[in-house]
Amino acid sequence: MRARFMVVAVAALLAGCTVGPNYVAPEMAVPPAFVGPQATVGATVDPARWWSAFGDPQLDSLVERALKGNPDIAIAASRVRQARLQEIVARSQGLPSVNANASPSHVEFSKNAGLSQIARAFSGGTGAGGTGSTGGIALPGSGITTYSVGFDASWELDLFGGVRRNTEGARARTEAAVWSKRDAAVTLAAEVAQAYFALRLDQVQIATIESEIANQRRALTIAGNIAKVGLVPPIDVTRQRASITSTEARAEPVRADVDVRMHALAILLGEPPATLMAELASPSVAPLGVPTIPAGLPSELLRRRPDVRAAERELAASTADIGVAVADMYPKFSLTGMGQLISTALGNLFSGDSLQLTASGAAQFPLLDWGRRKATVKSREEDREQAYLRYRSTVLQALRDVEDPLAQIAAERRRNAALQRAVVDAQSSAQAAQSQYRTGFVAQDTVLNTQTDVLAAREQLVASDAQLRQLTVALFKALGGGWDQAE
Repeated sequence: MRARFMVVAVAALLAGCTVGPNYVAPEMAVPPAFVGPQATVGATVDPARWWSAFGDPQLDSLVERALKGNPDIAIAASRVRQARLQEIVARSQGLPSVNANASPSHVEFSKNAGLSQIARAFSGGTGAGGTGSTGGIALPGSGITTYSVGFDASWELDLFGGVRRNTEGARARTEAAVWSKRDAAVTLAAEVAQAYFALRLDQVQIATIESEIANQRRALTIAGNIAKVGLVPPIDVTRQRASITSTEARAEPVRADVDVRMHALAILLGEPPATLMAELASPSVAPLGVPTIPAGLPSELLRRRPDVRAAERELAASTADIGVAVADMYPKFSLTGMGQLISTALGNLFSGDSLQLTASGAAQFPLLDWGRRKATVKSREEDREQAYLRYRSTVLQALRDVEDPLAQIAAERRRNAALQRAVVDAQSSAQAAQSQYRTGFVAQDTVLNTQTDVLAAREQLVASDAQLRQLTVALFKALGGGWDQAE
């Protein structure tokens, strides 16, 4: 009893020994503020639902439906569940395993078996027929049926923390899978928003072209009326009609692109390509505004970005893997116990005399493995170094992901303001040219050129509006928006 107590005490003392490096989260030196220009006053936006800042219920619906139905999100969720199951497997390796067993067995002895001949000699003969048993020893031609029920238990003592390190790694990988799922949600929300705004850009471009076609048809009517009274040659009518036809042709590729955008959105929602054709056929009635949002601080970015958090958790898992490999270099100790009820008759199987107990211990000491264990430790250390470099690269890319759209948004806002002035000037020039054409002061070439200038300026302006929305989406994505802490 005293020896058993000593064994338990030593095991409990060594249970606190965990080899391998302890993980310390890296501290990345980040700038105190972003270099790019930031908004000093911005809208209050919920990072988890940043798309609502655009004020478009149709966009809100599409993003929410995509987050529920997209296959990539479902795959990421499955990986989280799988990682949690692997965590259970890792944790269970440090616990005793117990198995129950029950079995009947029957042995029919050979007549020529040496054991039965010895039994005959000790018994002093046999009964009639030359078969039988005496003193519980089987005689030639007889058989024995044995019944047994019981359990066996085994336990490999985690004296050097290999199982604990393996559990740490599994837990870190579960957390990495959770962050990867959140990163998939961030990417998906941004993809839906960008595809949606690209669709709305196409629809606005079509409306712009159709509006300009209407203006040109009015110019065609004016040219026809003037030609009838002989103030301009009939070719002016033909040239105006040709300009209308050319403008109409510009709309066809855009209409095809509208269908392509709708197909892309449907796939992002996890639906067949034609699902959204009727729903999105009409242009949005919501104002296509662009929210202004401050970027915040770089230190906040590292806490918010799911890909940064996932890379940090992978680094933690790689550090734990080193401890698993180091523990493999130390001795292994295991305990095994077995308790059984064994009897040749079912009637007395569950009596105290049928109890049979077995206990054993084993120790395994590594002696010669030709450097395999040391090489494994070095390999795990290289894995950790690679994980750290991936984490560092992810942080640097995250900083750039914010800086780029900040600079681009500032430049695009200035360009957008200039394009607004250009549209006003182009429209004024077109109206003046049309008035002068009616009185014969300018040729039709001037009118056609001003019409082209108006269409080009308006198309550039709507494209700039869309670019501002796309860049704002990119900024929201770069800031790590689109996931909910409660999920």
